[in-house]
Amino acid sequence: MRLGLALGYWGRGPDPAHLALATEAERLGYSSVWTAEAWGSDAFTPLTWIAAHTSRILLGTAVAQMAARSPTATAMHALTLDHLSGGRMMLGLGLSGPQVVEGWYGRPFPASPLTATREYVDVVRQVLRREAPVALEGRFHSHPYLGPDATGLGRPLRPITHPLRADLPLLLGAEGPRNVAQTVRIADGWLPLYWSPLRTGVFREALARLPEGFLIAPMARARVCDDVAEGLLPVKAMLGFYIGGMGHAARNFHADLMARMGFAEEARRVQELFLAGRRKEAVLAVPDAFADEISLVGPRERIAERLELWRSGPVTDLLVTAPDPHTLRVLADLGT
Repeated sequence: MRLGLALGYWGRGPDPAHLALATEAERLGYSSVWTAEAWGSDAFTPLTWIAAHTSRILLGTAVAQMAARSPTATAMHALTLDHLSGGRMMLGLGLSGPQVVEGWYGRPFPASPLTATREYVDVVRQVLRREAPVALEGRFHSHPYLGPDATGLGRPLRPITHPLRADLPLLLGAEGPRNVAQTVRIADGWLPLYWSPLRTGVFREALARLPEGFLIAPMARARVCDDVAEGLLPVKAMLGFYIGGMGHAARNFHADLMARMGFAEEARRVQELFLAGRRKEAVLAVPDAFADEISLVGPRERIAERLELWRSGPVTDLLVTAPDPHTLRVLADLGT
């Protein structure tokens, strides 16, 4: 199990600590560093900045949102950064949900998310292989575009720039069982949002037959501290926001996942409180047990013990969100 550093997305602005954490992670032997995007900064620009200040560590998006760009535009970003970094790029993609896709990107959320994801990946793969002009008669991603408002002048094109690698790794963020199962079939890896080494049975069927070299790279908040309850508060704040606010009361993929992991009643309560404007109560309503299972928080000895649980399962890459260099060093010292 390799270690990666997940920096997430910016909040109010750029975090000056991110570059220092990324360079320290490279020095410590971390395998990869990952950026994200929501509705603020993009994922690729900060990753390019990190690429310019590092030389060995792999560079990933976890995740770049599909609604933000056409699949060809995403492939252009990936192949460009792959060239500039000397073949270190890993492309992680996510579909997001209706609130973000329609509210921020101003696009319809696909009626068939699985089909939209499959077509998107198909087009990205075609660009990176560069075997022929990109062509797809898709429901959501047709190339050339043949919609009712098309001029009819579009023609299939292949990228002018030769991609550095046709097999650039492509990973997907997926939560639902069918989405995870499709990810195993069409992608090179999976980026679980929540992963509990105690509840791997939730995904047993989808992960029953993994292709050779398939990556499973969950994110986990990590912090070396004496007070476990205090250390879990940022984890609970994240969960309260995602489960309560990142979705509609009737359609929230994060809350659905928490329910499948055995915390259905608690997920509903967090949603109710958050949507009622009682956000602090929503955070406190997140069960410590759930927050603890999906993170690595506490004294060094406790983290060392819990790391054994993560190593015992199918995880290939543990992407830690660590707030300080000390935590990065302790995890590196504990080894993988």
